[in-house]
Amino acid sequence: MSREIQVTFDAHDPRALSSFWRDVLGYVHPAPPGVDLPENADPLAAWDDFLKQIGVPEEERNTRSAIEDPDGHGPRLFFQQVPEDKVVKNRVHLDVRAAPGLEGEERMAALEAECERLVALGATQIRRDEPAPPMNAGFIVMADPEGNEFCLD
Repeated sequence: MSREIQVTFDAHDPRALSSFWRDVLGYVHPAPPGVDLPENADPLAAWDDFLKQIGVPEEERNTRSAIEDPDGHGPRLFFQQVPEDKVVKNRVHLDVRAAPGLEGEERMAALEAECERLVALGATQIRRDEPAPPMNAGFIVMADPEGNEFCLD
């Protein structure tokens, strides 16, 4: 029997980092517990209202955040506030499949286009690895706004 997983990120700014990854993956912020959001409602504003109503002090309202796959297939991503900086390379990273089924220059062009979109959202391009068939189809190493490495694959 397989298990569901949640991927947890340590972050200085959970709300901002979850919003970045929401836009990267096409995920959504879930509604607060027991809250039915109207169509086009801002879930982050709903969380602000919810946390205020239950008495969470304002300085503690950005200590965690989460995003979910709206189709229910991908893992939930959870972001928790930590005081320390990221100081070394991640031991685990995400591969974002941005060019499924493409090969060669067509693949790399699709990866470059996605790289440009993500840089505009706050990511940093670290390096581009060219295709080296048959074992390497080519990829781009990136970092999110807090320095966590990931690959466009």
